Amino acid sequence: MYETFYGFSAKPFQLRPDPHFFFGSKGHKRAMAYLEYGLSQGEGFIIVTGEVGAGKTTLVRNLFNRLPSDQIVAAHIVNTHLDPDDTLRMVVSAFGLPYEGASKTDLLTRLEKFLCDVDHQGKRALLVIDEAQNLSARTVEELRMLSNFQTDDKSLLQTFLLGQPEFRATLHSPGMQQLRQRVIASYHLGPMDAQETRAYIEHRLATVGWNGDPSFDDGAHAAIYAYSGGIPRKVNTLMDRVLLMGYLEEMHAFTEADVNTVISDISEEFQLPEGQAPAPSQDILPGSSLGSLPQELRTLDQRVGERRVASVEVLDERMMRLEKSIVSVLSILKKIVATPQGAVTQPMDNQE
Repeated sequence: MYETFYGFSAKPFQLRPDPHFFFGSKGHKRAMAYLEYGLSQGEGFIIVTGEVGAGKTTLVRNLFNRLPSDQIVAAHIVNTHLDPDDTLRMVVSAFGLPYEGASKTDLLTRLEKFLCDVDHQGKRALLVIDEAQNLSARTVEELRMLSNFQTDDKSLLQTFLLGQPEFRATLHSPGMQQLRQRVIASYHLGPMDAQETRAYIEHRLATVGWNGDPSFDDGAHAAIYAYSGGIPRKVNTLMDRVLLMGYLEEMHAFTEADVNTVISDISEEFQLPEGQAPAPSQDILPGSSLGSLPQELRTLDQRVGERRVASVEVLDERMMRLEKSIVSVLSILKKIVATPQGAVTQPMDNQE
């Protein structure tokens, strides 16, 4: 695909988070500093919020790559459409403990024993919750209660909560006072500015061996920033399409007009057909929670959440297959166009 055309060693703008491409913008450096500070404290809650696609998950995976495995036992949870009891099961499972068929008392007992064993080994336990904006107040309170596991001189479990900005509304609700008192650091990860967005693009390109081909003029970078608003995931989506167009059109330099052409194509793809109304809201009932729904529906929601996470992981593969199909068709068309007019095809055996 375009990786070969431009001499890249890999795809530079994939959608799935990859710590190999971690870019330390001012915001990401500060967020990482908060996470590392939290680790040094060994207790309490660290809160990091940011817009969709701001790079929170990449931040966490970069942190995980730097964790000393001989000192910290970490668990990462991304499916948060759960009630308090299910969340406890997910925590127990994330640390590799059996959970099926166990009562809440059994789960708490198993978790406490595990945390004590980790402490006796001279290690610490870290729990990272992604997509924290989906947690209900009751579920957050359940997580706070887990922080009560401690010895005489130290906490046995430390928790990082990462979520979209609306999680701050949950955090500042009246019933969250005890949790707020245990938050030792909180940071909001904002978008990159125009200069950082350009540096981010060049960093990801350089990571896969970019040597200036293709090139992007100032207008192209301005158009990319205007569309993406400095959100890494939107930059990745746009740049992947720009490079695909460059490959198909055999382009080695991009201008503002070229980028805007791709932006226009993307916008058209997401427009509703004329006369079609938007899909209705998926909410069951105003103010309802998963905890009030039958177990079958809660299980279904959990499966949907898991599939949503899995879909991100395979989206690149699907796009790659689609790109290969497009290239195959274009190759056939190029051969047809390249055939001189009036050329006589080799006659086959007499066919009359």
